[in-house]
Amino acid sequence: MIHIVLFEPEIPQNTGNIMRTCVATGSKLHLIKPLGFSLDDAHVKRSGVNYIDKLEYSVYENFQDFQDKNQGDFYYFTRYGHKPHTSFDYSDSSRDIYLIFGKESTGIPKEILKKDLEHCMRIPMTANVRALNLSNCVAICTYEVLRQQNYNDLLKEEPHKGKDYLERDEY
Repeated sequence: MIHIVLFEPEIPQNTGNIMRTCVATGSKLHLIKPLGFSLDDAHVKRSGVNYIDKLEYSVYENFQDFQDKNQGDFYYFTRYGHKPHTSFDYSDSSRDIYLIFGKESTGIPKEILKKDLEHCMRIPMTANVRALNLSNCVAICTYEVLRQQNYNDLLKEEPHKGKDYLERDEY
């Protein structure tokens, strides 16, 4: 299973968008306190709109609480990482993969990262920006894991209008 871990997320709209990504990809969301918003906050619900009830998520008091309750392969996303996110082998879908992202303002604390430098990575980009938006990073990295796993059981065709929608002459 793919697990998306947000360490002390601050912006409700980002978390709401990440919630939608988790539902779309069948990933579980892990939120590590303190949160910069209430989970009942209207911004989070608006971003997650019709999907919140389908979201599998857990909330933890701190990073140690999260570590104590979860086992698997942990990967840390930081602008200070030396390896691209595509350099790891995520192809074994029987393993629990945890993609850990830091808070928007300061990222994951250095004392956490230093304990596992081999699994610290970054999304390659130009020197013109410090970092991409958190919800964009989660989507990019989650879909890289899914790509390596051949998208698991995700639908590869739109289920509502039918697979021949583009070929039909109706508009």
